Amino acid sequence: MSARRDFLKTLAAGGVLVAIAPAGRAFAAGQDGAGAAAAAPAAPLPVPGWVRIAPDGVATVLSNTSEIGQGTGTAIAQMLANELDLDWKTVRVEMAPLEKRFINPGWGEFSTYGSGGVSHQFAPLRKAGAQLRAMLVGAAAAEWRVPAAECDTDAGYVVHRASGRRLAYGTLAARAAAQPVPADPPLMLKERWRFIGKDQQRLDLPGKVDGSAVYGIDVRLPGMLYAAILQCPHFGGKLAALDPQPALAKPGVKRVVRLADAVAVVADSTWRAQQAVNALKPEWDLGSASKHTSAAYMASLHAALQKDGELVVPRTKKAEDILADYSAASARGSKVIERTYAVPLLAHATMEPMNGTAHVRDGKAELWLPTQTQQTAQENVCKALGLPPEAVTIYTTLSGGGFGRRIEPDFAVQAALIAREAGVPVKLTWSREEDMRHGYHRPAVALRMRAHVDGKYAIQAMRVDWACDSIFNYSRFGADKAAAKPFDRSPLGVPMSQYYTIPALLRRVTTVEAGVPLGYWRSVAGSQNVFASESFVDELARMSEHDAFGYRRAMMKPGSRERAVLDLLEARSGWRGDRAPGRHLGMAFTWANGSYIGQVVELSVDPASRVKLHRITTVVDCGIAVNPRNVRGQVEGGNIFALTAAFYGEITVREGAVEQSNFTDYRLLSLAETPPMDITVVDSGEAPGGIGEEAVGPLAPAVANALFAATGKRVSELPFSRAGFTLA
Repeated sequence: MSARRDFLKTLAAGGVLVAIAPAGRAFAAGQDGAGAAAAAPAAPLPVPGWVRIAPDGVATVLSNTSEIGQGTGTAIAQMLANELDLDWKTVRVEMAPLEKRFINPGWGEFSTYGSGGVSHQFAPLRKAGAQLRAMLVGAAAAEWRVPAAECDTDAGYVVHRASGRRLAYGTLAARAAAQPVPADPPLMLKERWRFIGKDQQRLDLPGKVDGSAVYGIDVRLPGMLYAAILQCPHFGGKLAALDPQPALAKPGVKRVVRLADAVAVVADSTWRAQQAVNALKPEWDLGSASKHTSAAYMASLHAALQKDGELVVPRTKKAEDILADYSAASARGSKVIERTYAVPLLAHATMEPMNGTAHVRDGKAELWLPTQTQQTAQENVCKALGLPPEAVTIYTTLSGGGFGRRIEPDFAVQAALIAREAGVPVKLTWSREEDMRHGYHRPAVALRMRAHVDGKYAIQAMRVDWACDSIFNYSRFGADKAAAKPFDRSPLGVPMSQYYTIPALLRRVTTVEAGVPLGYWRSVAGSQNVFASESFVDELARMSEHDAFGYRRAMMKPGSRERAVLDLLEARSGWRGDRAPGRHLGMAFTWANGSYIGQVVELSVDPASRVKLHRITTVVDCGIAVNPRNVRGQVEGGNIFALTAAFYGEITVREGAVEQSNFTDYRLLSLAETPPMDITVVDSGEAPGGIGEEAVGPLAPAVANALFAATGKRVSELPFSRAGFTLA
């Protein structure tokens, strides 16, 4: 409890909430993994501020990536510690403040998404570590009055090779800060890598085990009150009238707050606030509310595929050239194969529901948020409160899952508006029902694949048509709407030509208004596109003279990374070996965010269509795997996430309102249903790619292809329960 009390004191003083440990208690990497409080204030070192080294040698690494379960903070520490040549036992991690110098260069904003925490920062963070190491060496060389070239480093010390003298980084920190920042310092040679490419225990895990880790839902402030919310169940509806008395009559209730499309109750506990808001009977204005219903909407998507949508024209090409190439290539085909696929709306279903704590006073606002987009949250809170950016401070907490949902700023804005009305710090916590019914969903999509093939079923030309609504119309309150014109890019994802040789590819998109909020969902477009493309390619393979591996191999360049992954997957999965009676295999392959990944699923199906998953074999080449153990963990998590969606995932809407309410009717995969997994991480030595989302896309088609092998039944619509398949 002392650590939690220290945390409260720090927050009351306006301290920064760290992402991987409570503020004032940086996370340690001791031999037993236990957290330890930093013993001394750190000396500031401008390189460009990613690391602070205290006099006692404790090195605090600042992470600009929200910890949503993916472990990127540890990877960032590994990259910097590797170039700094630190002693891992001295390493701590804190969340960086929302400042321009900590913006992710890949996204141009302070945010966490797109598997970019490592892949977009590998080079700049290594350089920052090398700069600081050079400055420490320079400080020691000046102290000893020797050339810097005669000095080296060793686990937190600068060493003079000739004399054997050693100086600890902690004693050099202040003097190193006065050294010039080298523009292009040498990086650590690979043979000296001590942390990059090594299995390291995640720095956030001990706190999650002993309960000291602070999620958004754990935040406590002196004098804080608690809020619960009831939002209009029909999207687009507004609050018309409200009698607050049923809530005000409840014990502990302090205030009822009206919002444009919701009502909130502020009380002295979350439980009392929730009970009070449940007692309210608001009247909703549904004049502009959505009237959409899932079945009718899906029918409209299929109907939209019958017409030509907007042509997808990459910036480097011309429309007339795309059409001419497709026409010429399709003429070389002797057959046309066409299939249509469909996927439903999906929820993110994070274990920690949306929440946020806010304190608005004296023309300033402070927010403690489990968010993926600090900058977006700040911008929208500023707009809602009429404050300048410098008046709004965001402290980032741990998040109990994100999957793209915490990109949205809705809960942050609500917390700020409620706190302004209350005049004291307020923590808003959504109920599970509110969280399930008011998400930013993975879009429902109908997708048509059309291949012109030759006599051996080799693809000569491919056409892909999408019908769906645009994520850009809803995410971040529609701030990116312009990106949906002249054609919507949000459903496109990665073209198959990224990893398969396809002579001509034509793509068209038709936007069909969904009537419900849509957002980024783990793997984004890959979740539907890879299901369709890899199911389709597998069917073409069955028609050809090749098997699933041979057909794909023929479309890959010899000696390529994708070919190496495919070959290793074939060997690791036992594709050509003997199997137990009744067991069948299916595979799928894709590329995403710089990483190549292939999956093989082994399953059996009983006469009642109950599916038993026996094993998932995965091979992934994500370039340099900074922390291979964490890569494997992310693949495991991605597989489980994908299986949940494939077998159970479906959000249905009736008259503009979500019908599901909790995990009772939006089921998640259980531990008993989770199969063993064999995961191989290929060390290709290439630049790091992403890994947080990459396993999601290919898992569903691998299962679908295995189901066909077992039953002869092709599944073209998710979830699999629609085709009668359930998990045993």
